[in-house]
Amino acid sequence: MKKLVLSIFLIAVLFLLETSDLLAQASFDTGTLGVSIGTYGRVRLLTPDNLGKRQVERISILVGKSENEVFDYQNDVDVEVPTVLVTSPQNSDFEIYGEYNNAYSGAAPDILEKLTVLGWNNASYVLLKFTAVNRETSAFDAIVGCDIIPFVDSLYGFDTVSYDLTNNIIRSHRGETNVGYKLLSHPLASMTAFEWYDGYEVDASYWGWLNHGTIDPQYVSNTADGPVIITSQAPQNLTSGDSLTFYFAVAIGVDQTEMLANMQLAQQKYFQIVSVESDLNNIPKNFTLDQNYPNPFNPSTKISFGLPQRSNVVLKIFSTLGEQVAELVNESLDAGTHTYNFDASKITSGVYIYSLQTDAGVISKKMTLIK
Repeated sequence: MKKLVLSIFLIAVLFLLETSDLLAQASFDTGTLGVSIGTYGRVRLLTPDNLGKRQVERISILVGKSENEVFDYQNDVDVEVPTVLVTSPQNSDFEIYGEYNNAYSGAAPDILEKLTVLGWNNASYVLLKFTAVNRETSAFDAIVGCDIIPFVDSLYGFDTVSYDLTNNIIRSHRGETNVGYKLLSHPLASMTAFEWYDGYEVDASYWGWLNHGTIDPQYVSNTADGPVIITSQAPQNLTSGDSLTFYFAVAIGVDQTEMLANMQLAQQKYFQIVSVESDLNNIPKNFTLDQNYPNPFNPSTKISFGLPQRSNVVLKIFSTLGEQVAELVNESLDAGTHTYNFDASKITSGVYIYSLQTDAGVISKKMTLIK
């Protein structure tokens, strides 16, 4: 009888170890995708095959200040606001939120990380919203990115990481299964992959990968350890107390076609959420109009502009024949940086002109819609 009890106990322990995602600090199940967020903000994704196939082992933020000063999950993170499942989400069916500081290491840079994970019923995609707040006493040029460990079909190693230049998507894939990662809010400045090794999480190494400077087209894992993916954006100066927010979409499919379709749905959700954003703390010296992102696009894109002072603003979209297609803004706006979404789902492919009229004059740029 004692042997039977002991055997049952051991089986229970092994089951708990194998299903450790059930013990996450916060989690949700969309019906087609399981999302598990750890105590310290580790993002993990599963698909519901049998007891669950893990597809992403970890996604976590990186914030680089210098060669020996990089904020990362493994070495620095501690809890500031516990990871919780939000009971009444405003923009999604499921939401998890948490905040994490550098109290574990106490090492620079002094960063507050805010993480929001959004999911929808029966959706095989999620949106990750990361915010990095500079708690240093002075400004620094922050290089922000992500540390990603794929685990396609719950298997490490011999999978491929590739970059889909047409759709600006990082793919991790093994056989038919595809996991896509897309930086939605900023242009991707750098992406590289390498074979996982114990203890790779070193500031100097992270700094080198964050400054890789190019987007590698493909990496093929050749061992059972599997790849690690490091992404980064262009450096951004953060004054003390200032913050940088960026969005990543992660989509999963039984093949590349399904993953791309799910990524398109994720991008549509993103544009619905951030159709209008204003940063009144980021005031430029001159009137500016940024290149839309993404470009080319389908069907939505973001247009950002900066106002050094309060101004009357008109933002319109025209065809190359001069016909007005849309009017996004026609009002007085405060000084700062403003971002608007243009949904082109009802117009045809082609080149369009977006024109910003302010008290200082008119600025125009071109963008391309490809359906």
